[in-house]
Amino acid sequence: MSNINTQRADALATLIDDATRAGLLPPNATRPMQDVRPWPLVLMTAFGAWLAAIPLMIALGVGLESVVRHGPGAYVVAAIVLVVAVLLIRTRGVALFVEQLAVPCLLVGGGLLGYALYRDYSTQTASLMLCLACLVVAAALPRDWLRVLLGLVACGLLGLGIVDSTRDWIFENDPTELYFAWMLALAFWLGAHWLQKQAFNDGRGAPVAAFLESLSTGWVLAILLGLVFWSGMTFMLGGALGGGFAGEVAREVTRHQGIAWYAQALNGVSLVLAAAAAAWTGWRWPALRQLPAIGVALVLIVLAWFMPALGPVLLILAYCVTSGRSRVAVAAALAAAWIIGSFYYQLAWPLASKAALLAIAGAVLCALSWLATRGAVLHLVESKPAGVALERRAVRLGVLGGLLLVLLVANGGIWQKEQLIAKGEAIFVALEPVDPRSLMQGDYMRLNFVNLGVLSTLASVERAPGRPFVVARRDARGVAELLRPYTKEALAPGEFLLELTPKDGNWVLVSDAWFFKEGEAARWEKARYGEFRVLPDGRALLVGMRGAELEKL
Repeated sequence: MSNINTQRADALATLIDDATRAGLLPPNATRPMQDVRPWPLVLMTAFGAWLAAIPLMIALGVGLESVVRHGPGAYVVAAIVLVVAVLLIRTRGVALFVEQLAVPCLLVGGGLLGYALYRDYSTQTASLMLCLACLVVAAALPRDWLRVLLGLVACGLLGLGIVDSTRDWIFENDPTELYFAWMLALAFWLGAHWLQKQAFNDGRGAPVAAFLESLSTGWVLAILLGLVFWSGMTFMLGGALGGGFAGEVAREVTRHQGIAWYAQALNGVSLVLAAAAAAWTGWRWPALRQLPAIGVALVLIVLAWFMPALGPVLLILAYCVTSGRSRVAVAAALAAAWIIGSFYYQLAWPLASKAALLAIAGAVLCALSWLATRGAVLHLVESKPAGVALERRAVRLGVLGGLLLVLLVANGGIWQKEQLIAKGEAIFVALEPVDPRSLMQGDYMRLNFVNLGVLSTLASVERAPGRPFVVARRDARGVAELLRPYTKEALAPGEFLLELTPKDGNWVLVSDAWFFKEGEAARWEKARYGEFRVLPDGRALLVGMRGAELEKL
């Protein structure tokens, strides 16, 4: 281990000498000092400093409450705390405990400054001023990780400062302003990298370039998080989060289809940015100027048209991959996967159309992959030895087999549902009134069937193996009344079984929600019955909603 450290030190010294002779570093450049303190010691000391900071900040708040509550006192105290924290972090040789104590002081000073700004100014003005304060503090701090965090916070504050503070852009149906706020932040990020390369790509500008690098890393992470938030929950996330607070928030932020006339421009912006990402990648990496890579780029450009958040993420991914910023590139790739998964919840599109689009995209990508493996014929890649060819053939067969298995399972499920609809008997179950504030949740309706709550509780208490059943009876109109939990007893004439489904720790009748397209709330709020198809074994499927007289809606 000591030999490896010695070799690394010699390599660093040689690199510094070469950079100094080339003029990339000043003549007095020296090897940076390394922190040799064991990380467990740093961690425990930081933990102790944070614990000590809590009562200190409470005492400070109680003692200065009358000063900071009104007037300019909050600004004075915030400035003093921030300056002291910055000086402690910048000072070399200070005790580790004192250095770690400066970080919570930095948070307290920033929080107090934010309190004063939002108290005295509008939300937009306060957010922009606090964003500027974050940039100033980041420039004064020598720690890269703090600059990354401050860059993330500054970008988020810029977004808050751009959107209209008089509107609820999270829960209203037109968050288009938020999208353009992230696009402006993306333009600033690209401009910062252009400035870094054009003006500070020498030894004299190295400190500024390092500052811009750390700050822009946090900045672009905020953009990625913002676009992920804007795109809504991804595939299967709603089921994983359930019906708690996190699940409700995730479902609410899914409603991102803008209603303003300029909302349609989002698709065009996304397409242009995705095309720019493809052009940039092809320019920086000429080896990708061939059929398979171009085909993949075209597929992503088409998907970007349907997913407005995908285009800017692809541009970030392309720039970071080609410039060696691997960590940010991984974050961008994860964000792109999230956004593609969120397409499942774009209720303005029928599920069949979304499935067809993604299926076509997947088929094209599979074909391009096959073409890439046939590079010896297309003269795109060098031919491989026979052993490698056999191995690749086995891999292709495995991928093909997995794809066929997925298609078999998916189509088997679809066939079962179609058979249930075709052969099941039609019944109607009455809906119970629910709180009007939760009846309509934007793009789905919460369902609560008569007598189901008590039966669900009884089924949970029984805890019988497998899914429980309830016994129901249908009248002459086809309206079913839920009677009791099924306990293996013989059914009376006219009675039949309904299978319950687990949901969020409870048992529901097929589903507890009815989803519909954006803008159709007035149509479905007249629903008084749920329409089901039921098989003799109790399996059921919710196929529609009916009105008070069982009329179709």
